[in-house]
Amino acid sequence: QVQLVESGGGLVQAGGSLTLSCATSGRTLSNYGMGWFRQAPGKERAFVAAIDRDGGSTVYTDSVKGRFTISRDDTKNTLSLQMNSLKPEDTALYYCAARRASYHSTSYRAREYDYWGQGTQVTVSS
Repeated sequence: QVQLVESGGGLVQAGGSLTLSCATSGRTLSNYGMGWFRQAPGKERAFVAAIDRDGGSTVYTDSVKGRFTISRDDTKNTLSLQMNSLKPEDTALYYCAARRASYHSTSYRAREYDYWGQGTQVTVSS
């Protein structure tokens, strides 16, 4: 079993930055591919970014490319999402997720993730 706890959300003005963190416990983070998803009010959960088990491969949804950076620190069992140049449309509840995966594998499909956190709210004001 893997427990995931997100933190770092908050209220920020458009153009600002936030860094989300996801702390894991229960299993070694290095065994899992990781991802960030978000859900805006009235919308379905959507893929944001993913990283493979050794951090060598990342993938982003088009709307955040060049603004967001996903990273992992397996020594601290922590996943991060650095978000720059935030826009009001980035407002959502952000979730981290973990999947049992082979090396060099990333996924944008929510159904392929085995464990989820409770989410952290990001609100971007215009």
